[in-house]
Amino acid sequence: MNTVWQQFLMEQGALTAPQTHYSDAYPGVLLCDLSQFGVLRVSGEDAQTFLQNMLSNDLSLVGSGCAQLSSLNTPKGRMLASMLIWRDASGYFLQLPRSLGEPIRKKLSMYVLRAKVKVAEVSDEIVMLGLSGAIASQLLRSQFGDLPEQPYGYTDFGQAGVLKYSDTRFLVIAGTSQAQLLWRTFSLQAQLQGSANWDWLNIRAGIPIILPQTQEQFVPQMVNFELLGGVNFKKGCYPGQEIVARMQYLGKLKRRMYLAHLVGTTLQEAPLPGDELYDTEGLVCGMIANVAIAPGGGYDALVVIQIASRETQTVRHQSLQGDALQFLELPYSLTAV
Repeated sequence: MNTVWQQFLMEQGALTAPQTHYSDAYPGVLLCDLSQFGVLRVSGEDAQTFLQNMLSNDLSLVGSGCAQLSSLNTPKGRMLASMLIWRDASGYFLQLPRSLGEPIRKKLSMYVLRAKVKVAEVSDEIVMLGLSGAIASQLLRSQFGDLPEQPYGYTDFGQAGVLKYSDTRFLVIAGTSQAQLLWRTFSLQAQLQGSANWDWLNIRAGIPIILPQTQEQFVPQMVNFELLGGVNFKKGCYPGQEIVARMQYLGKLKRRMYLAHLVGTTLQEAPLPGDELYDTEGLVCGMIANVAIAPGGGYDALVVIQIASRETQTVRHQSLQGDALQFLELPYSLTAV
């Protein structure tokens, strides 16, 4: 853990920031620390070729102005990690849950062999800030000037980088000292929020995050990764590529990820990633991928369930006596090409 940054956050009162969730349509600006994520840096002469052979997306498309989602999969096509990737002059950066940083570093390092590649855990060298809200872009333009135009656009401003999720949500990446300066500047106009707000925004955006509880549970298409641009079907081989491609072109996808709400009135404990879901016949039909407290009470979740169960049955949390899932609309089409 970056103790200097954590001490700074404590002094700024950020560690006690409210966990109340606001949508990215909040009329002002919300600012939160994203220390729940870690970062790996992959550098060296063969870094692009190495990652191209390991991950689900086309790393040649990550460059000046462009970031991407990608995944590391098992040979059976099951996701070990989902990640957000950008690059600068020093190499490629892979954002993933902090709890998976060191395990995935070790996994990738096993495949380096004689390649001129270094995979390093740099979570304590890099600070990530989340800004969201209707005028978040105005605040960032006043600090940096022109911003990325397209979703997953990335601009390196030298001492900091800005990655765009949408017109109202941005990721700011900087070293510790620069992040402290930016935090002080942003907090003059922004409302501080706990990091859980960012996790909830990811859920509402339909962006899955693979966690230790859900490793090796999903093929990328099950969590809509191909719809989010996290899979490239024209690139060469990588672990699990044959399974993923066969699912896309020859198989019939039986499970999909949906957005759902749990009221929480019958829950003995809070729902957790990895919790099983049951259909009306008492059979396990899916699993919670990500979950967060919802603004009006209860919980919002990304759930991976059998398509047939979603269409024809009531789905409940953990048992036939558990909360019934109330399905919500994702912000993208599940039938997109």
